[in-house]
Amino acid sequence: MLLSTDIWVTALIRRAELGGAFGVVARKGDPRAGAVLVKALNRTDGTARLYAEATRLDGERVWMEPAASHAEPDLDRYIERALRIDPDVWVVEIDDKEGRHFLTEPVERS
Repeated sequence: MLLSTDIWVTALIRRAELGGAFGVVARKGDPRAGAVLVKALNRTDGTARLYAEATRLDGERVWMEPAASHAEPDLDRYIERALRIDPDVWVVEIDDKEGRHFLTEPVERS
């Protein structure tokens, strides 16, 4: 059984904080089944990465980078478009000096 989205997001933010980063819910979506976008900010080099959850054909939950850019304004525009399509999306921002995302599931590179 999968965790509800609100509990999963809380755990992600807690992992980030335990790792020395700062995590915040930038936008709340549906508490039970909303999709999640994670924006990981790297203040050292001024870049950002966006991660979107996906499900493989075998049913495993993975994360992918839906936008090729690492510029924060480009990622914010992607998020705005995603919210117009699905208003139940959660947006979590993690500010870490190393740019870590703190996701425990696999992250697939494009």
